[in-house]
Amino acid sequence: MKSTVETLSPTRVRLAIEVPFVELEPSLKKAYREIGSQVQVPGFRRGKVPTAVIDQRVGRGTVLNEAVQEAIPQNILAAVREHDLKTLGRPEVEITEFNDGDSLNFTAEVDVRPEITLPDPATIEVTVDEIQVDDSEIDEQVKGLRERFATLKTVERAAQEGDYVQIDLNATVDGEDVPGGSASNISHEVGSQQLLPGLDEAVVGLAAGDSTTFSTQLVGGDFAGRDAEVAVTVRTVKEKELPELDDDFAQMASEFDTIEELRNDLRERVTRGKQVEQVYAARDKALEEMVATAEVPAPEGVVREEVESRKAAMVDQLERIGASLEEYLAAEEKTEEQIDAELTEAATDGVKIQLLLDTLADAEDVQVSDDEFGHEIVHRAQRAGMAPQQYYDQLVRSGAATAVFGDVRRGKALASVMEKIKIKDSAGNEVTLDALRAANEAEHDHQH
Repeated sequence: MKSTVETLSPTRVRLAIEVPFVELEPSLKKAYREIGSQVQVPGFRRGKVPTAVIDQRVGRGTVLNEAVQEAIPQNILAAVREHDLKTLGRPEVEITEFNDGDSLNFTAEVDVRPEITLPDPATIEVTVDEIQVDDSEIDEQVKGLRERFATLKTVERAAQEGDYVQIDLNATVDGEDVPGGSASNISHEVGSQQLLPGLDEAVVGLAAGDSTTFSTQLVGGDFAGRDAEVAVTVRTVKEKELPELDDDFAQMASEFDTIEELRNDLRERVTRGKQVEQVYAARDKALEEMVATAEVPAPEGVVREEVESRKAAMVDQLERIGASLEEYLAAEEKTEEQIDAELTEAATDGVKIQLLLDTLADAEDVQVSDDEFGHEIVHRAQRAGMAPQQYYDQLVRSGAATAVFGDVRRGKALASVMEKIKIKDSAGNEVTLDALRAANEAEHDHQH
């Protein structure tokens, strides 16, 4: 095999490859074997059909084509190694000349990793917003806790919004019972709109033992789309009692003795959450600045593939909830061109960041241990709700295991960058990574 490489842009090359016919022989033999095992010819055992008979039955051209399809990727791989190229994405192949018995000539255009001059992370300075925790945010947290410890007390009065009622329901259409349309002793929060349209309005003002009817449109079953007459009877009315905000409540709802300590703890938690957000904001800004400083180019082919896969994932998600891309576009008031442009912009940024981090990982010789890789697999398997081994096997089958390995390696390169950059908030205070470390440790402990 002979090959030459031509640089089309900082991120794309064209390989011209010539494969002498004699080097295609192994692929040709294999193609005959594979096709021979699939054709049935009377008088010959399967797999023992002579090549001349296969040529007659299937055509020499088909066999040659099969051989070429196998030989092309092997020869691209050999040329890539020979020229020491760091390729990205799938090559675009064009056969320039091939006749039976002659050499195979083809070109392969493929994206390559550009040479990037890395800025020194220590020279990168970013500014993030100052953390502010408002009393109202703590009040919200306390309110949520009170709701969790609320009790229900039966009252002798008519139901109003926010009460809980025990009710019996029975739906009829033209006097005929609706299948599955009756239920007894259901608990329902008045005003929550959780059951049938019209129910909340009908129940307000009813006391225990009172009944009324209201009409509602049915959404499922045999009578879907028809108006049903629903009879509702209230059995009991209960009101929600929130506990008093005192030290007793603090002792019941937390490990603290006073409401003051509880509020301080909630303030610390909210602050920690905001500190982690602050570090993530710093990370995004630092990456943006480094990509701009290094003038990282984005390989078009890789971006195109990334846009296609992001769009496919989007369509897939929409289909899962029973919607189409058209409906989504109408709801968002966007054209498909706008969505494509947004996806292209996001994919371009994503690809540039990956290239930057890959170059950094190479420069710092970042290694990924089996343990670190295993940890990431376990983490992703948990998120996907699968057993780790099953998840890993699926990754290997789809050829995505190396991509996960690359993600872990880039993650380590990013962590080392974050240790070196300078982060300040808008008030001029230095921001450290302590909150992020604490959050990671907490998550690590949670997993073990």
